[in-house]
Amino acid sequence: MTSSAKKAPEVIKFTKMHGIGNDYIYINCMESVPERLPDLAIEMSDRHFGVGGDGIVLICPSEIADFRMRMFNNDGSEARMCGNASRCIAKYVHDHGLTDKQRINLETLSGIKVLSLNMNDEGEVESVTVDMGEPELEAASVPVVTASEKMVEETVETSSGFVKVTAVSMGNPHGVIFVDRIEDVDFDKLGPELEHHPMWPDRANIEFLQILSPSEARMRVWERGTGETLACGTGACASAVAAALTGRCDRKVTIHLRGGDLTIEWCADGHVMMTGSATEVFEGNYYRQR
Repeated sequence: MTSSAKKAPEVIKFTKMHGIGNDYIYINCMESVPERLPDLAIEMSDRHFGVGGDGIVLICPSEIADFRMRMFNNDGSEARMCGNASRCIAKYVHDHGLTDKQRINLETLSGIKVLSLNMNDEGEVESVTVDMGEPELEAASVPVVTASEKMVEETVETSSGFVKVTAVSMGNPHGVIFVDRIEDVDFDKLGPELEHHPMWPDRANIEFLQILSPSEARMRVWERGTGETLACGTGACASAVAAALTGRCDRKVTIHLRGGDLTIEWCADGHVMMTGSATEVFEGNYYRQR
């Protein structure tokens, strides 16, 4: 009788980080990339049997920028961009000695993003400002299905009644809905229903925004492929653009999310600048069974 030797598990080094509660598992892939990334994202993101997180983020070499970012949601789907994750990458590459630059070009599936490190007196990264580029409002480019050139507060029927949706792309599609009180929203029902609504050819992130003043708002977000997260950088940018577009807020606004605050400015040149914190929580080894 023979027995086959069990293969030793693959050891994957990781760093857990979060941008105001939007937590991902960061893997340094400057030398090599793990296999079967969608499966790995599902395994590692599990909050009971894995590390726990909203997904995994790979920090890779780039031929056209300083670094390249790939990210996978906790359902295994690959995402194009994440503002909170990009801030964490800026802090990671600085703190781990991968660069001494304070202005970093990051390649994403939504183009190259410019990350500016804001340092304190001790030389530590206090916050990161990300040039998120220009928002896309043309319906065909978001993309969203509508008879109009742009979807601005268009009435959409749901199982809970009618809502008015403004569609904005920040490299990924967003549907922004203005509400009087976030607490009154049937979030767990409307979030997934609107994410999968037929008007979105590739699903969408859904934001509910309560205006507090011309310079302040509260937001709750349902992210496609993940569900509710404590924060969403591209969602905050899309919400700020929608609020300014409809005359509800100024072009610079503080967005209060469940995980913390982001400052968003829609500049005169059309670019959206996002500033917020990035936090390293812990490092470890993940033992992946072969």
